[in-house]
Amino acid sequence: MSGHSKFANIKHKKEKNDAAKGKIFTIIGREIAVAVKEGGPDPANNSKLRDVIAKAKANNMPNDTIERGIKKAAGDANSVNYVANTYEGYGPSGTAIIVNCLTDNKNRTASNVRNAFTKGGGNVGTTGCVSYMFDEKGQIIVAKEEYETSADDFMMLALDAGAEDFSEEEDSYEIITAPEDFSTVREALEQAGVPMASAEVTMIPQNYVTLTSEEDIKKINRILDLLDEDDDVQAVFHNWDDEE
Repeated sequence: MSGHSKFANIKHKKEKNDAAKGKIFTIIGREIAVAVKEGGPDPANNSKLRDVIAKAKANNMPNDTIERGIKKAAGDANSVNYVANTYEGYGPSGTAIIVNCLTDNKNRTASNVRNAFTKGGGNVGTTGCVSYMFDEKGQIIVAKEEYETSADDFMMLALDAGAEDFSEEEDSYEIITAPEDFSTVREALEQAGVPMASAEVTMIPQNYVTLTSEEDIKKINRILDLLDEDDDVQAVFHNWDDEE
């Protein structure tokens, strides 16, 4: 992996603007609805819901908003049924992009995603066309400014909890888990009082692509911005090395 400051990147994304904050709350709200429908409204008996609640708290979502979302999903039999869909495709210069969506209208979402790729000079491919270039992993980022500890002690705590890998960045620690171990590791860290800047199952590129042409950079930003504006899009993963 490139040795970038993951925490600074997360912080930058979070602080981008209030619209981005509204978007992340929309994303988490849909994830809460899906988790409740799949496993019930009690976090004690629903590990997926516990994970979404942890993600909500890491993004400073108010507790009453979380509770409202759970109650709404649990109490409304007619509430919207979201279907998960994943699109894969290519941006400029062969960059790989994966788009995870939760939608109540597949046709609308497919059209919007294709439109985003097309406007940025990319194209949507077939299922599996780029996902083999990524590894699905649980990823937990802990900011050093929020958690004072020795790296060695923290590494032992993470590995004892079942983590696969631990790395120290300039201003943060990164913990990697197998997807199936993510909940267990996250909960062990939570019980140990570890504050998390980010905790989610993600797609980590095996290799990164550097774009040198200004035109290519403009195009991939166009794709990512359009996807970011779409409420049906839950997460976007790419292998563009977009940090200095």
